[in-house]
Amino acid sequence: MRQRSLAAREQKARRGELVISAPVGYVKSDEQKLEKDPDRRVQEAIALIFAKFAELTTVRQTLLWFLEHGLELPARRPNGDIVWKRPCYATVYRVLTNPAYGGTYAYGKTRAITLYGNSAARPGTRRKARKDWLALRPGTHEGYVAWERAETIRQMISDNRQGGEHPGAIKHGEALLAGILRCRRCGQKLTLRYTGSRHDILRYSCSRGWMDNGEPRCIAFGGLRVDDAIAAEILRVVEPAAIEAAKQAQRQTLKDRDDVCDALTRDLEAARFAADRAFRQYDAADPQNRLVAAELELRWNRALKRVTDLQQRIDDHERQRPAPASQRTSRRSPVIYQRFGPIQPRMRG
Repeated sequence: MRQRSLAAREQKARRGELVISAPVGYVKSDEQKLEKDPDRRVQEAIALIFAKFAELTTVRQTLLWFLEHGLELPARRPNGDIVWKRPCYATVYRVLTNPAYGGTYAYGKTRAITLYGNSAARPGTRRKARKDWLALRPGTHEGYVAWERAETIRQMISDNRQGGEHPGAIKHGEALLAGILRCRRCGQKLTLRYTGSRHDILRYSCSRGWMDNGEPRCIAFGGLRVDDAIAAEILRVVEPAAIEAAKQAQRQTLKDRDDVCDALTRDLEAARFAADRAFRQYDAADPQNRLVAAELELRWNRALKRVTDLQQRIDDHERQRPAPASQRTSRRSPVIYQRFGPIQPRMRG
């Protein structure tokens, strides 16, 4: 009976009909399908992760962008509720690599293992190679990005890893060819060193064989002339489009600030709703029951304080925003200042 049950479960998974739980940004329908979360704030937060990764090209830089602007991301509690919290690397990584966000049903991505430590053996899980997954069916539901785009993102994240055939993510330093050049003699990647009193003289060398196996060094050369030649060639190619590139960079800067403003505005709408709900709960309580009324009053004032803090952040953001010359007039949005006017905590007498 157990074998039959497991076989039926696997067959249902192969058909893409076995949905155990829904990732953040999706809900499970009655037809055992994934549907986008009806909360527009959740939808646009997930979409913003993919938009920022397309711009910044690494998971870490995407995370740092959210942390820099103090934006929160949704997470799912064990009971299924959505909670907004400060993001971490794992949160962003799971969204970018989960096939579900590309409209694909996937099942059997992990296998059960036994972990051994200082204490008794305990159960655990380990990810399987993609070729060993039980099911991978694109186009089963609406995705936040196209499946081809999701595969491109997965490949970009894989290429950002260090070592092997991967060039690695872009890091600090002035070298243009870090992680790209290879030795013709042994095929190893050239290592990079910065020398000089200010560590601004770069030098490429093939010394991996010497460091790992004591073999003779293959080649070494200064990188300043090489990088200058590469930079000159790149500038020659892109020079006709330099003005348009500068305009595009300016538009991207304004759009980046718009993304922050839009996210803060969505947070403000949610905070307004929470404050209004807290007021209704407080208003419905019996004033004579101070044990209940005092707690509801505290919750209401906390909700109002969050609304005030978000409104202040939006005001500060708008003041720092560089407006185009043709739009030097006030950029204050009537949606923010009329619908979400400043409010103060109130006390019922």
